[in-house]
Amino acid sequence: MSNIIQLAVPSRILSLEARITALLGLFATERRIGDDVFWLKENGEMLNILQSTGLPVAPEALAVHAGFYTQAAKRLQFFPQYYRFLLSLALDLEDLGMPGHEAEKMVQFAAREGLAEAEMSDLQRAEARRLMTRRGVDPVREQGLDDRLRAFVSRTKTFSLPNKKAAYELTHIVFYLTQYGHRSADLGPEAVTSLHFAGLTAFLDQNADLLAEICIAMRFLGEVPPPVWTAWLRHQTAGFTVEEGEHVSINDDYHDFLICNWHEAIEGGDVFRKPLGTGKMRFDKAPGHTAALREISQAMLALDEARVGDWSVMRRRMASTVSEEALDMLEVAASTSAHFEAYFEGFARAGAQ
Repeated sequence: MSNIIQLAVPSRILSLEARITALLGLFATERRIGDDVFWLKENGEMLNILQSTGLPVAPEALAVHAGFYTQAAKRLQFFPQYYRFLLSLALDLEDLGMPGHEAEKMVQFAAREGLAEAEMSDLQRAEARRLMTRRGVDPVREQGLDDRLRAFVSRTKTFSLPNKKAAYELTHIVFYLTQYGHRSADLGPEAVTSLHFAGLTAFLDQNADLLAEICIAMRFLGEVPPPVWTAWLRHQTAGFTVEEGEHVSINDDYHDFLICNWHEAIEGGDVFRKPLGTGKMRFDKAPGHTAALREISQAMLALDEARVGDWSVMRRRMASTVSEEALDMLEVAASTSAHFEAYFEGFARAGAQ
């Protein structure tokens, strides 16, 4: 028999627009309830990625947020402590195509109430300004704020040491000052060096979330991240698994999933390329190699007075004190960035010897 009937088996991977619609529905209705601050966080991250990248969003896909949007101004009045979350959601929904002008009302309310004046952090003030100026209101009006932010990102030696809090603040300052890549931030070469330093630590720590943010911030400053970093992030992005079911735990890696796919979008790749259903879902990273950062730091501390800031010297001295895997990771890191030797000099902390 020569006649062969071929069955057209539909792909489990939806179109990009359909995948985005599925994710909007998931975060809006399936994982958490709207009164949960983590609902605000998850949906805020999803919408921010869509708004800042210009990924395609079907108009009907936003309908899942219609109930939240119509009540957003009232919710802000009752929960002013969450004003940055609420403003971000309303602004992004409108900018993505939600009809209405609730965000402008909310910005005016936040300005009248002086909500940004309650912030103790320059970073939070910068975020408030970034949000409210999208509807023509500057709640800060202080030139010194930008000066302090630029001074922070320009202090490169801060980022030659493992400090996740400082590294995340670095990336977010770049996000806010560049309006997520849509304007020049007038940041000097020191900011780029700081991003390289923080990226080297994130790479040694195998921290995909942080490294993705660093690579995105580099792109917003017009810089090309080291190809080794972007290739590793692409591999990490492809390695996520999605599990669907009513009883799956949502104590998962959703944030890393979103940020890695944001990076993929910035790099022009195919994002959210996973089988996505309509029910409750969780996201898990693929098991990876053990991060080398802790082992390297402990070995350097143990070297004590034998520790120097010269990488060519320390490469030989560490060869017998760290595992082959950790040493290989250091060698790869050294080859990824022209800033490595300057980074290592600070990372070694040998200056007081």
